[in-house]
Amino acid sequence: MRDLLTEKPAITTLFLSFLKLGLTAFGGPAMVAYIKEMAVTRNRWLGEERFKDGVALCQTIPGATAMQTAAYVGLRARGIEGALASFVGFGLPAFILMLILSSLYARYYAVPRIISLFNGLQVVVVAIVANATYSFGKGTFKNYRDALIAIASGALFWIGISPFIVIIGAACAGAFFFRNINTGPFHDQAESIDHVVFKKLLLIILILLSVLLALYLADSKLLRLALLMMRIDLFAFGGGFASVPLMLHEIVNVRGWMDSKTFMDGIALGQVTPGPIVITSAFVGYMLFGVSGAIVASAAIFTPSLLMVVLVTPVFDRLKASAFFTGATKGILASFVGLLFFVTVKFASAVPWDLVRIVLVCTAFFALFKKVDILHVILISAAVSIMIF
Repeated sequence: MRDLLTEKPAITTLFLSFLKLGLTAFGGPAMVAYIKEMAVTRNRWLGEERFKDGVALCQTIPGATAMQTAAYVGLRARGIEGALASFVGFGLPAFILMLILSSLYARYYAVPRIISLFNGLQVVVVAIVANATYSFGKGTFKNYRDALIAIASGALFWIGISPFIVIIGAACAGAFFFRNINTGPFHDQAESIDHVVFKKLLLIILILLSVLLALYLADSKLLRLALLMMRIDLFAFGGGFASVPLMLHEIVNVRGWMDSKTFMDGIALGQVTPGPIVITSAFVGYMLFGVSGAIVASAAIFTPSLLMVVLVTPVFDRLKASAFFTGATKGILASFVGLLFFVTVKFASAVPWDLVRIVLVCTAFFALFKKVDILHVILISAAVSIMIF
């Protein structure tokens, strides 16, 4: 039997608790352990077994894992209102800090010392994405079929096939290759969405559609930005880093909204801020349309994740018992190893390599490989970059 909610927090308590946690939310998925300590151990908002189910759910569906886990805790504790409060509270510090940094970047990026800073951070971004590729591969590759899907995905991306098409193809390949996978015994513990929850969910969707219509009437460019970010989030299986190849393809390669170097600077700023790397969307939005662009891009890239947590939670037990669903998910995760490898090569090709940069990228990669906190790696590299470059 699932362990039940033991304490029922106020909505403001959820918001303020996750806001405080969001101020120090460095490390991406590593924050799940801190969410568990706060929600399960310290405050007893839900039991450990139910929390574990939530983590499994958030690792399976697309989006930033830590953000979705925050929403899941709020959903279990206080329904849809709790999910909104936890989700917004946890992501708000990262958005505000990224907005400030984006503003400073736009104003001072031509200053010599700032140029020196980002010359070094550009190299560190290569190490960050390379380490993400390694971590993805280590956790994903179980047999030759995983590797085959990853290699094919990277090759297709390399020759110019849209990553969205690649991901769909990988899902089909995974459903075929892993169709005989053992999903374990089926326990029909799926819940139903009650009438009140359904009405609230419908209201949120109607509000979302109204906002999109308002964007269309106010500025069609903002609408295109919102729809793009929502599509990226819908395909970002495996956590925040899965959004990087999608953003790169759509923003740099397809639309040419910014060059690779500027996008890499946004990735670096995204790692300096707390929260998931997809907060880079705020940087993209700000560089394109100012504050309104940052707000639209950030809201859009997180909205599908939130809705998916609410929609999938009641039926997740049935989904994870499906060999087709499990196989498709494995295929998608394998494809992101190939896509991230391509992004590593793409970012590396934008760097004017010399001996100093080679030493810096190797040192940064080794530090990340040894689990040194990513914020420490970036701050130390920033100081070194200002002195050397």
